[in-house]
Amino acid sequence: MDFKFFIARRHLHSRQRIPLITIMSGISVTGITVGVAALIVVLSVMNGFYDVVRDLLVSIDPHVRIVADDGETLSQQKAQALANQAMELSEVERAEPYIEGKALLLTAHQPEVNRVVMIRGVASDSMNEGLVSGEFDTREKGMVMGLSLSQRLRLSPGSEQRHAILFSAQGLAHMLTRVFSPPAPQTFDLRGIYKLEETYDNTHVFIGINEAQSLFHLTNQVSGIDLRLSDVEDADQVQQHLMEIYPQGLQIQTWYELQQSLYDVMQLEKWGASLILILICVVAAFNILGSMTMVVVEKRRSIGVLQAMGATVKDIQRLFLMQGGLIGLIGAGCGFVLGLGILWIQKQYELIPILGAESFVIQAYPVSIQMLDLLLIAGISFGLCLLAAYVPARRASQEDPSRAVTHDH
Repeated sequence: MDFKFFIARRHLHSRQRIPLITIMSGISVTGITVGVAALIVVLSVMNGFYDVVRDLLVSIDPHVRIVADDGETLSQQKAQALANQAMELSEVERAEPYIEGKALLLTAHQPEVNRVVMIRGVASDSMNEGLVSGEFDTREKGMVMGLSLSQRLRLSPGSEQRHAILFSAQGLAHMLTRVFSPPAPQTFDLRGIYKLEETYDNTHVFIGINEAQSLFHLTNQVSGIDLRLSDVEDADQVQQHLMEIYPQGLQIQTWYELQQSLYDVMQLEKWGASLILILICVVAAFNILGSMTMVVVEKRRSIGVLQAMGATVKDIQRLFLMQGGLIGLIGAGCGFVLGLGILWIQKQYELIPILGAESFVIQAYPVSIQMLDLLLIAGISFGLCLLAAYVPARRASQEDPSRAVTHDH
């Protein structure tokens, strides 16, 4: 066994002449353990929330969206040709046109209450996740809206209060210009309610694509094409392929770009919380610096003896760096065991519920462990310990052997 490692290990578990050194070393290990465990738990829970929100949004939002670069509509013929080209890619499972625009929504039982909502006309009558009531059915004047919006308007599927009227800007213009034969307002039947994100739920309503064409007076026109992939992680790759084969004048957006502001905020919260929790490890690192500096002072004579026996300056420096590294390994190892243990218990038994989650799609804090996060946590905690040990290690290596040996404790 390397004598440097042997001595560094002995320094950790041997009783020091100054009791405060042992206490500070224990505090350092505890601090690293708590910091690493807290980082693992918080990052994994935030990853879990990110995955939940992403899965909910992409259950309605497309994985990839194709629209005209100038914001104009596409002809159905051109949209169908683009959809056929997209379907040639093995990653693409479905390519469907859609129509999107703003409309005024009001109800007969609450004529004084109205909302401007985002209408999306879709060809498919299915939703993967998020439905909390009814079914996703947009056929024959069917309509699906968010939970918060339905509560504001007091609408529910299957009840007497389930009908709503939609007016678009184009429809209102036709009503004003055709005074003697105005078009009849379009009444829709609420058949499903979904629950995703509060802002999204309060603004988005789904209807059939044919009804949307009639509502917005778009004859043989669509807003764009929505693509569903076999794996959502292939969105960037599909985007690159489509940019190569499609002509100019088209904008291709991935699921991340469609809700980029929300995803960016979640990532910012994740790394902001990480920086705060890293301060626990920084405080523990200062304890390592203090305790090892005291060890250098206490072991000054022993350092001189080692140098007199042939130990080089680098040997002494590496000895104390090993001691700091061992503190980091022990603390990080205990932190990993504690943090992963807490996450395993939460994932298996859901011991910690989300307060006020009665109307949410999950009842307990979600957990998603990512290997990259674990590697970053291990590297940061171990690096802080080595950095803290460098100053006392350098001081120990600069001791004068003749003076150290004759040093009187």
